[in-house]
Amino acid sequence: MYRLRKKAPEFFLVHPGGPFYKNKNEGVWSLPKGVPERDEELLLTAQREFEEETGITPAPPYTPLGSVTYKSGKVIHAWAFAGNWDPAQGVISNKIPIEWPPRTGKIIHVPEVDRAAWLTFEEAMKLVHPQQGTFIKRWMDLHA
Repeated sequence: MYRLRKKAPEFFLVHPGGPFYKNKNEGVWSLPKGVPERDEELLLTAQREFEEETGITPAPPYTPLGSVTYKSGKVIHAWAFAGNWDPAQGVISNKIPIEWPPRTGKIIHVPEVDRAAWLTFEEAMKLVHPQQGTFIKRWMDLHA
């Protein structure tokens, strides 16, 4: 999601929840994203995951930003849409189970996303997962 403030774009990014990411900031913010359910179209996955992770319902039109492949082989597909979220609202995220502390067998449930923010291009590029920065650059190229 993006918005224009004084003709400059701001990008909506989320910070992962849970104790592992509690004190991490640079390079861990992300576009809301997830894995398709069986036979689910990729755009529908993106819409569903955005709402599950933030409590915000995305609205068309959607601009395809293509895909990026992580070093692990995981492929991420992204679309952009205009929106205007008020940070005072916070985000309402789904909860996910994680093992914590690691290798203890103890399962806790944490918000998949613990916070979100509007970020300028420069701020977003500093905080976003490096490979997801490609999507922000593509959006900028489309609007140059």
